[in-house]
Amino acid sequence: MSRITMFASPGVKALAEDVDAERQRQLAKWGEQAHPDGTAISGDEERANSARHVCQVMAERGLVSWRDILHEEIQEAFAESDPEKLREELVQCAAVIAAWVLDLDRRSGRAV
Repeated sequence: MSRITMFASPGVKALAEDVDAERQRQLAKWGEQAHPDGTAISGDEERANSARHVCQVMAERGLVSWRDILHEEIQEAFAESDPEKLREELVQCAAVIAAWVLDLDRRSGRAV
């Protein structure tokens, strides 16, 4: 019998469990929340373009950091008004955050 694994990327199962545990703490403290998105306000598109440019320049120079990459993704999400596209951008943010956490885990010797 073959085993079905929910997560194909190394370390993502443990990370997902950590995120779920944090969500449980948030739910216990605040309950289920609903807020406006607050995106696509004046200047967001310019900030997204600027963050994209900085990230590209830093990458070209071999100096790109996780901060640069995440900043670009977050600014792109902040600039989005369409709920479906906003969701896509937020998933990209989550994926970058996951990659950053897993990189931290590898560097610290934590099993990934």
